[in-house]
Amino acid sequence: MTTQPETFEGGCDCRCIRYRLTRRPMFVHCCHCRWCQRETGSAFVLNALIETECVELLQGEPGMVMTPSASGKGQNIARCPHCRIALWSHYPGAGPRFAFVRVGTLDDPDRFPPDIHIFTMSRQPWVILPEGVPSMHEYYDREKYWPQESLARRAAVLASTTTS
Repeated sequence: MTTQPETFEGGCDCRCIRYRLTRRPMFVHCCHCRWCQRETGSAFVLNALIETECVELLQGEPGMVMTPSASGKGQNIARCPHCRIALWSHYPGAGPRFAFVRVGTLDDPDRFPPDIHIFTMSRQPWVILPEGVPSMHEYYDREKYWPQESLARRAAVLASTTTS
């Protein structure tokens, strides 16, 4: 008997866009930077990093919106063209090969708590960080914090795009 891979579905508020993650994310960031606070209108953003090829559109077509960022390079945000909910982003450092899926748009967001808290230097003072989850003043060393399987997945995507 063949086991089906685990999938995770999500979408926007108006249900115009529906998507499926065809595997577990590589890593989940909880970013407390001021840019993410402003963009979300909240205290942080929770992004599940996954290969873009593992984000399967089931319904609708998001519009890509280039948004300014602290790096000056911007980020491309996939948004529903109707309700404008942000579904995922492509950041210049990772490029279009990787998607940073907004965990809150998943049907079961409880499945993906943060693996790390980043840019806690600008964390809202009333946000209490949980024990046992790494928290970084700014960014972090991927080699130190990512599981080996996730590092291998990232390397495979990068290798496939340099040879194509």
